[in-house]
Amino acid sequence: MEALDIARWQFGITTVYHFMLVPLTLGLGMAIVIMQTIWVRTGDEKFLRMVKFWGKLYLINFILGVATGLVQEFQFGMAWSEYSRFVGDVFGAPLALEGLLAFFAESTFLGIWIFGWGRLRKSLHLAALWCAVIGSWLSAYFIIVANSWMQHPVGVELVDGRPVMNDIWAVLTNSTALAAFTHTIFGALVVAGMFLIGISWYHLWQRRRDGIDTIGADGKVIVGTAPTIAGRDKADHGAWIWSLRFGAAVAILAFAGTAGTGDWQAKLMYEQQPMKMASAEAACHTGSSFSVLSLGDPGATDCSEVVTLIEIPGALGFLATGEWGAEMPGIADLEPEYVNQYGETIPDEEIYGSFAGSEVQYVPPMWVTYWGFRLMIGLGGITAFGAAVALWLTRKGTVPKSPWIMRLAILGILAPFAANIAGWIFTEIGRQPFVVAPNPDPSGIDGVFMFTAAAVSPGVTAGEMLFSVITLATVYAVLMVVELFLLVKYVRGGVASAMPELKAATDDSDDDNNSDDDDRRDDVLAFAY
Repeated sequence: MEALDIARWQFGITTVYHFMLVPLTLGLGMAIVIMQTIWVRTGDEKFLRMVKFWGKLYLINFILGVATGLVQEFQFGMAWSEYSRFVGDVFGAPLALEGLLAFFAESTFLGIWIFGWGRLRKSLHLAALWCAVIGSWLSAYFIIVANSWMQHPVGVELVDGRPVMNDIWAVLTNSTALAAFTHTIFGALVVAGMFLIGISWYHLWQRRRDGIDTIGADGKVIVGTAPTIAGRDKADHGAWIWSLRFGAAVAILAFAGTAGTGDWQAKLMYEQQPMKMASAEAACHTGSSFSVLSLGDPGATDCSEVVTLIEIPGALGFLATGEWGAEMPGIADLEPEYVNQYGETIPDEEIYGSFAGSEVQYVPPMWVTYWGFRLMIGLGGITAFGAAVALWLTRKGTVPKSPWIMRLAILGILAPFAANIAGWIFTEIGRQPFVVAPNPDPSGIDGVFMFTAAAVSPGVTAGEMLFSVITLATVYAVLMVVELFLLVKYVRGGVASAMPELKAATDDSDDDNNSDDDDRRDDVLAFAY
């Protein structure tokens, strides 16, 4: 394998793992903000328990997210130095804003929130959390601004073969960035919603299994208590049922948001990256039919190897332009246009190394873009349906006693994660063969694009890249085991795992032990770690 191929695999592996953590941080953080806001306003005990429990899981995920995210920026200089030189003048501003403004603010206020329990007024403590979560959303926005410039370069001029930013406002308000950010945030809220549903369902099911909660003659729940089990009281039931139904409502509303912003993105894609749109639909020829199911060679980039089995006439035109039946250019018509505009072969320049003079393949792997697009939409729809079912099944105050439904609820946590990952893979693979895609708008700057073959560091060998990818994949696998272990441990422990004072309340040991528990309650790190 070439160093370029290994570098792409490395960035893909590390980025996909990191992005499994990002949407949960973005979505769950906002859910916890709402929970704590309600607690501050009402003083209801169940909301405090919810904040403490979900807050612990949020912190575990946040810490692992920071650890895995740092590698992404290091790779720009290590494996992609030519890319860094090309985009450096543009990326400097949004990445500096992300690091200096958003990330530092997010981390600072999150620290105040962690160590401020019992030390700050409730309103100030809540304000710290609001600032931390808003900071995380701003951090995501600046990262997406940088990525969106790669999808649709704006606000620059070409100087000595490199884009130089001359309009930061155009970069920050790039239409691609605005659509991608809102789509990402709604997707993150779907992830958080299903996370709340699955874990809350498990705990409500445990209460049913242990006989704490029973069903009355009218079919409604009779909430019980288990005095010998820490935290298993009526407030515990209230925390789980509220979390579950709140998560279901969030997931349904956020899916509607992802559908709307996804439609916005599709229309922008038709204008800005028509080849990606055509590849996503396996639209080999100009037309307006939407492919529901097409089959072909998994590695196909040749339209002759794709067979459409089911299609909806006119739907593709509506998806791309908003007009039912409008024709969208197919791959067979777009490919010659790309060849005429950007060349049939990679330029014979030193920067391209062994790739100079090789043929450019302007059609991305259709099996990745086609199925990635459908997995994103299909899994999102399944998630919304599952959330609606959860609302219906819990309308009488608890969950069914069936262990199979409980396992499905837990398994459902994975669906929005997979949908988010499929969407990002589709977005990035569909941009190929460009690492910075050209802006086809007539007002765009000619020459502001970069073939991926030119982006890899010229001094890095395939052996060095292979060692790097194996090392990072191993480290990330260990981190994944650590995160799953911690999440499972504290999920099983329930609210009592985040609130030691609940355990102390049921402890009948001697005064010395009680004194130790008091020390534990006063230790803020008991919540943080």
